[in-house]
Amino acid sequence: MTRPTALHALGSALAIAAIVLASHGTRAQESYSTGQNIAPVYEGWEKHADGSFNLVFGYFNRNWEEEINLPVGPENGFSPGGDRGAGAPGLSVDQGQPTHFLPRRNRFLFRIPVAKDFGTRELVWTLTSHGKTERAYASLKADYFIDDTVIMANFGAAGMGGADPSLNGNKPPALAVGGSATRTAKVGEPIALEATATDDGIPKPRPMPRLNPNFASRFTVDSATGLRLSWFVYRGAGRVAFDPPQTKVWEDTRDGGGSPWSYGWRTPPVPPDNKWLVRATFAEPGTYVLRCLAHDGGLSTAQDVTVAVNR
Repeated sequence: MTRPTALHALGSALAIAAIVLASHGTRAQESYSTGQNIAPVYEGWEKHADGSFNLVFGYFNRNWEEEINLPVGPENGFSPGGDRGAGAPGLSVDQGQPTHFLPRRNRFLFRIPVAKDFGTRELVWTLTSHGKTERAYASLKADYFIDDTVIMANFGAAGMGGADPSLNGNKPPALAVGGSATRTAKVGEPIALEATATDDGIPKPRPMPRLNPNFASRFTVDSATGLRLSWFVYRGAGRVAFDPPQTKVWEDTRDGGGSPWSYGWRTPPVPPDNKWLVRATFAEPGTYVLRCLAHDGGLSTAQDVTVAVNR
C-alpha cells in the first residue's frame, strides 16, 4: 500500500498551494527562523517518449533563515519501498539529492530516472533533521503525473489565477556553463563562474505585484517571470560567498524578501550577450557542488559544477 508523503505534490497547483499555503509570511511563520526540520517532497512523475520515467523531488525546509546540511547517509538517503530503511540492498542511498538545504520551499529540484518496467514499486527519500524523521514515497500512481503545465503553475508563472494560455508552448531556458564541470580552488581565493542563458520569451516578463495590505495571504503561488540566473550551493557544508550576490532560488514570500516570490520583486535585466559572470569564494575546505539555475519563472534548466576546495 502506498503511504502519503509528508508534503506531496499531487499534480495540481491548487492542491500543492493548499498543502504548503504558499508560505505567505505571517508573524507566526516568521518566528520559525531556526530549529525546524525538513520535509522531503515527492513532486510527481514525468514520462519520456521511450516509456521510461523521471521521479521528481523537492523539499520544504520549515525554517525561514536556517540552512541545514545533511550528508548522504541514513539521515539523507533513498531506499526501496517496504520500510527496509535507507541503505537497504538494491539501491544506493545517493540518488543525486541535495545535501545543503536552503530555507522554505524548493520545488522540482532533482530527478531520478527509472526504467519503463518500474511498475508498482516505490522509492523512499528519508530526511532526519532536528531530531525528526520524515519520508517521501515516490510511485507511478496516476494522481502523481506531472508535466510542464503543472510545473509552471506550481512555480507561480500564471499568477494567483493558476492558469494562463499565454504559457502554452513555453520551453525551458537554454543554459551553457563555461569551463570544466570539475574544478579545484583554495580557501579564500575566488574562482570565476561563467554561464550563458537564453529563453524563448515565454512567459513574458512580469513583476510581482506590490503588497496589498487588505489581502496579505496567498492561497496559490505567484511569482515574477522573465529570464533569470542564479548560482547556489547544492552540496557542501561550508560557507560560499557569491559576487555579485545571487537572486534567491527558494520561495521567500515575505514582503521585501528579495526573491521572485516576494511582493514587488522585478526580474533584473539580462546582461550583455546573455552572459552571467560570477565569482565564488569558499570559507572552508571540502567538496562542493555549485548549481547554476536558469529560470524563466515557469520552467528551469540546471547545470552543476563540482569544486574540490583545499587550504
